[in-house]
Amino acid sequence: MIYLENPEESIAEIIIDNPAKKNAINEQMWTRLGDICNELEKNQDIRVVIVSGKGSDFSSGADLSDPSIVGMNGLYRMRHLGRNLIKLKRLPKPTIAKVKGVCVGAGLGLALACDLVVCSETARFSEIFALRGLALDGGNSWHLPRLVGLQKAKELAFFGNFISGLEACEIGLAVRALKEDQLDEFVLNWARELAKKPTVALSLTKALLDESSLVSFEDAVENEARSQAGVFATEDAKEAIAAFIQKREPNFKGR
Repeated sequence: MIYLENPEESIAEIIIDNPAKKNAINEQMWTRLGDICNELEKNQDIRVVIVSGKGSDFSSGADLSDPSIVGMNGLYRMRHLGRNLIKLKRLPKPTIAKVKGVCVGAGLGLALACDLVVCSETARFSEIFALRGLALDGGNSWHLPRLVGLQKAKELAFFGNFISGLEACEIGLAVRALKEDQLDEFVLNWARELAKKPTVALSLTKALLDESSLVSFEDAVENEARSQAGVFATEDAKEAIAAFIQKREPNFKGR
């Protein structure tokens, strides 16, 4: 199953819970992921989302032993996975993947669909598809070359070798690699810090950065202008200006 917890008032954590199979994700779980993302998009009280795996692993990817896929149209099944993954990618609030243990295949795609990947030094990442006779899925073909460069992406995809959390951080698949006993506290502190920031501004910044490689410079500047014009009208922007004038820390409400 995939379920939702609220470690703190403005923070939600999506937890992949199938530890017997290293948190492999079946069809029902992909559906539940999409439903949770729909809920979170509407919930203005939640300002940051963490994604993690139950137990000692993040996710071993799609559950190929799921009996529900027997007889299912392959294209339909992959589009079903993709639709729900896109909902996570497009959540209008910061997302952090907290990765320990195995993070491979579509599980790696799930992590990379988050804005920030923070992992343990001993986490194990792999684009395992070729070793299973499969092509890339889970958005990996889009994320990999943008994060690590085209040749490194091809190396990871062609060979399917496992790399550690430390190496993932070195090549750009993750932004921090920590001792495993430090991981939970670090991610929660980052989430707390992000939850105190101006939610609308972060949401628009996220969209601008995600779209940056898809538009011309001229379009990027125009998109910035439209976004900034909207942000100036928010309560948080007015609070930031007042705090600057009054020489105090701003108290952002996410509006």
